Amino acid sequence: MLPLTSSSSSISRKKYDVFLSFRGEDTRKNFTDYLYEALIRNGIHTFRDDPKLETGEEIAPELFKAIQQSWCSIIIFSETYAFSSWCLEELAEIVKQKNERRQEVFPIFYNVDPSDLRKQKGKVEEAFVEHEERYNEDKNKVQKWRNPLTQVANIKGWHLNNRHEAELIGDIVKKLSVKLCETYPIAATDELIGISSRLKELFSKMEIGEDDVRVIVICEMGGIGKSTLARVMYDQMSSHFEGKSFLANVREVSQKRGLVHLQKQLLTQTLLDEGFNFSDVYEGNAIISHRLSHKKVLVVLDDVNNIQHLKCLAGRHDWFGLGSRIIITTRDEHLQRSYRVDGMYKPAALNENEALRLFNLKAFIRETVPKEDFVELAKHIVGYAGGLPLALEVLGSFLCGRDVTQWKSAFERLKKDSNKKILDRLPISFDGLEEREKNIFLDIACFFNRETKDFIMKILDGCEFFPDIGIDVLIKKSLIKFDRHNQYIQMHDLLKEVGRKIVKDKSVNNLENVVDCERKMTSIMS
Repeated sequence: MLPLTSSSSSISRKKYDVFLSFRGEDTRKNFTDYLYEALIRNGIHTFRDDPKLETGEEIAPELFKAIQQSWCSIIIFSETYAFSSWCLEELAEIVKQKNERRQEVFPIFYNVDPSDLRKQKGKVEEAFVEHEERYNEDKNKVQKWRNPLTQVANIKGWHLNNRHEAELIGDIVKKLSVKLCETYPIAATDELIGISSRLKELFSKMEIGEDDVRVIVICEMGGIGKSTLARVMYDQMSSHFEGKSFLANVREVSQKRGLVHLQKQLLTQTLLDEGFNFSDVYEGNAIISHRLSHKKVLVVLDDVNNIQHLKCLAGRHDWFGLGSRIIITTRDEHLQRSYRVDGMYKPAALNENEALRLFNLKAFIRETVPKEDFVELAKHIVGYAGGLPLALEVLGSFLCGRDVTQWKSAFERLKKDSNKKILDRLPISFDGLEEREKNIFLDIACFFNRETKDFIMKILDGCEFFPDIGIDVLIKKSLIKFDRHNQYIQMHDLLKEVGRKIVKDKSVNNLENVVDCERKMTSIMS
């Protein structure tokens, strides 16, 4: 689904997810330190003050700014928290942000009774007696601290009591992870049309924060945007896991390099360790199940078409630690019947408005509203794409910069194929290419998809196809693209199938030309 520009405005993210307020001498070297490390490890960006800041009685301006730039504050009420004027100043600012800007506040009662804080008795009373003596000429200052303390003590929070600290910290991290995922829409990008609602639906199936292991399948026809959907979800959610792995193009990579290569890639990415030396899938299965069974991981297996891929890369749920999530994209719905999955998501094609916006962006160079002469033609042409983003991109790119007469001609050509599937409509972009560019397109579709740019350039130079300009034309027409590291040339599976269909339909003479070029390529490669 999903190329170019989201309609919904995203919520702007704060600089910090969490501001930690605590009494340093009570908890800095124990509970607060453990909590801070757990939050950071789970991708929750947390501000903890540097002890060097605490050099005087007046709170440092950096701390006020950090509170204001945080989505929430966690206040660790320890036995002597109220004795610190520094902590009480922080608390007053936190409550101000809560009341004025609806900042979330989460109290932790670390061996402290919240009723002592509310009623300000016991140690809290002793603390305020000291403050009133120290600031006897500024009674308002002390009162300014009393009210926030009472207000926060009334908020439901976490109690240590007799619990293990590690258990309490686990609960805190889990709740914050879920709250943050609910607060910030996944797809905070303006580069993808129609993705926000689909990500929300997918996210609901993942149930982040639960301790089970869940396998989710994204299943639909090619070109609908399964890989894009999985990639955005992965990018947005991976910080909440202890390890992560995105295995792209599983079907193709397993054919070229084998399943052992993919098993090593999975282990290397999740464990950040390249020291895996095994040569068969059975040994790989054993290592994966042993090394990842106690680790909370996010794994994406993209473009799976064989049950063996699943058996060797995600064999059983107990291969992965509690809280792990495995996302599988596939065109084959039958796979999920042969393998235990916990949920399946079938993304819908773009609706009429989304499709029109995407097409217009490609056809009119980032304009979402077409010129008047093109409005009806654009609607008719979009209708032929059936909500498939790839078709919309290709058709829009093909028509970009052409006049109304050419648009009408293209539309008439489309009407003749009205009963054919979208694959038969995509060659319209191919037809507008020069002969050498057509040959480059077909060669990539048949031989070189997802090979390095340098390798393809060397081969095509040997065929006198002038690939520097030819590849640039294909990229600008959205027929191929570079991978995210700008090293490999990629063609979408739909377009690859179009290219192979074109070759199949060619005359015998033209096929002989392709074979001649292939012989030249073989000679160069050897």
